[in-house]
Amino acid sequence: MHLTLAITGASGALLAQQMLLALEADDRVTRVHFAASENALRVLAEELGLSGRNDLIEKLLGAKPAKTIQLSDADVGASIASGSHPSDGMIILPCSMGTLAAIAHGLANSLIARAADVTLKERRPLLLCVRETPFNRIHLRNMTLAAEAGATIFPVIPAFYNHPLHTTEMARQFVCRVLAHVGLPQPGAYLWKAEE
Repeated sequence: MHLTLAITGASGALLAQQMLLALEADDRVTRVHFAASENALRVLAEELGLSGRNDLIEKLLGAKPAKTIQLSDADVGASIASGSHPSDGMIILPCSMGTLAAIAHGLANSLIARAADVTLKERRPLLLCVRETPFNRIHLRNMTLAAEAGATIFPVIPAFYNHPLHTTEMARQFVCRVLAHVGLPQPGAYLWKAEE
């Protein structure tokens, strides 16, 4: 699979890191195009202590990437901005309300928003892992607009029935749920078995 992963300026840098680690480790994924918004860089610095855009993927992974390519959010001419570029979908984790608004209204004013727009027009999976609370009416309307256009709204809501012991496990299990939704079930994912 060829996937696009974008991170934007909402809290949840640990989730993005866990997603990148899972995609790099998954043999079914051959290419990941990665883009971080300017606001995401600030969140990464505040939440994970990672600064700067240079070698960002390597900093997030703790090693050189094998299949992930970093793109600039300012590069609206990058490959993922075209519908002719092969892609199996896009995940935005976390997705800020500003990014949601740009996607819902078709602004395509950055590479992330343009790639999301292309994903929708080509009818490919687009998962928007929105991160905000509480939602105001504008947020709710924008989520409805994006969903009506074909996006899946996948709010960052952790599960507790698997009794996570730390935030990394909580983030990892959320990532497992997201990846299962795009056809990439993960080893070690918690599966509810009510009959047991």
